[in-house]
Amino acid sequence: MSQDSSPGRIEVITGPMFSGKSEELIRRLKRAQIARRCVLCFRPDLNLSSYRTSIASHGAQTINAYVVANTGELKEALLPVIQDVDVIGIDDAQFFDASLVRLVIELTHMGKRVLISGLDTTFAGEPFPPIPDLLAVADEVVKLSAVCMLCGAPAVHTQRLGPSQSLVLVGTEGAYEARCRLCFQPYHGEHEPEQLEMQGLGVRS
Repeated sequence: MSQDSSPGRIEVITGPMFSGKSEELIRRLKRAQIARRCVLCFRPDLNLSSYRTSIASHGAQTINAYVVANTGELKEALLPVIQDVDVIGIDDAQFFDASLVRLVIELTHMGKRVLISGLDTTFAGEPFPPIPDLLAVADEVVKLSAVCMLCGAPAVHTQRLGPSQSLVLVGTEGAYEARCRLCFQPYHGEHEPEQLEMQGLGVRS
């Protein structure tokens, strides 16, 4: 990939499920289209029955997208058209491997604007790679919150409902809901959610 003379840009939109990440990504991509920029979008192949060729938000907003299995396929899809593309959108970036970070940086060196959305933490409340590394190299980070389904406070966590411990569980109705810090109960194997006591403060989470 050759270098462009104009500066590139990385914009990362993150937060828990149901916070409007894909909706914000789609909004920015459609504004780029209105500005007559050449836009190309990608999403991971998660074997979903609907929206196979588009990025879709929970609010039913959509934009056409290529479905790719990994970062290698994403790069292969870009190579033939990279000189004509101005803006690249990537949804659900947490399902790509660590090499996505290197590719995104390479694209910015070519003068491309790269818009990325993805979960920043897993259902266990831990960082969800490669999103943390993308946040570190981003020009702009948008951290969204959802609404806690238990108390209505701003939600920063994704709560897994049910016994599954698989890191990736998609296409399951009612498998997740947004939770605030106080209502969130991370999974710790087959045991009950861990209770952490902050010594000297009398605070339990």
